[in-house]
Amino acid sequence: MFGALSRWWHGRRDAAALHRRAIPDDLWKRTLIRYPFLRTTADPQGTALRRMTSLFLDRKEFSAVAPLRLTNDVVVAVAAQACLPVLQLGLSHYDGFVGIVLQPDQVIAHRHRLDEDGVLHEYDEVLSGEAVQGGPVMLSWRDVRGSGRSAAEGYNVVIHEFAHVLDMEDGAADGVPVLPPEIARADWQRTLSAEYEAFVRRVEAGEDTALDPYGAQAPEEFFAVASEALFVAPDGLRAEHPSLYRMLVRFYRLDIAA
Repeated sequence: MFGALSRWWHGRRDAAALHRRAIPDDLWKRTLIRYPFLRTTADPQGTALRRMTSLFLDRKEFSAVAPLRLTNDVVVAVAAQACLPVLQLGLSHYDGFVGIVLQPDQVIAHRHRLDEDGVLHEYDEVLSGEAVQGGPVMLSWRDVRGSGRSAAEGYNVVIHEFAHVLDMEDGAADGVPVLPPEIARADWQRTLSAEYEAFVRRVEAGEDTALDPYGAQAPEEFFAVASEALFVAPDGLRAEHPSLYRMLVRFYRLDIAA
């Protein structure tokens, strides 16, 4: 009885949200044209993604730094790309945060780091996006807007940062998200560790790689870089990292290259 009542309540809530945040046909068509990777084998017309995008827009709070304005094209572009990784997993994986901050361009963040010898290092880091525990998620609109063109390079700042959100769902940014029962944590860690170490060696040797060399920074960055490649340029990932590719396909439940 309680289960049926809960499903009825959630159905009514979602129906109201879909009505409030309905995406016009012409806007959705423009979005699919600008970002063709949004069409997947599991959802070729983007019907399920469109529905999830409306629910995402209803649950999250967007803000923009001037002179950027939050037009419908802007928020739908971000929301649709953010929903792609959880198209088969469910939007509840993003319940741990609410806010999304859009910057017109990349930003410079001043960092402090204490090394193992107790020496404090200060440096500036250029950011196109950043996800922190509990939010908000920061994104550079310039990078988001260009993600249709940069897809061929395996680059997508939205998917990258939302892969970090999935990674941090269990409270730790370590490249190990909350796994489904069919994927053993030990198997995930073994595959990720082996692939990451081999990738670091290739980057340090100056080799060309299908994945962004930034993934050599840490296992959690490697997971995020591999995730963005999976959704926008899967062929290179599958060719150079077949074991990692198969594991990510099992996790996201989407075989994009197929």
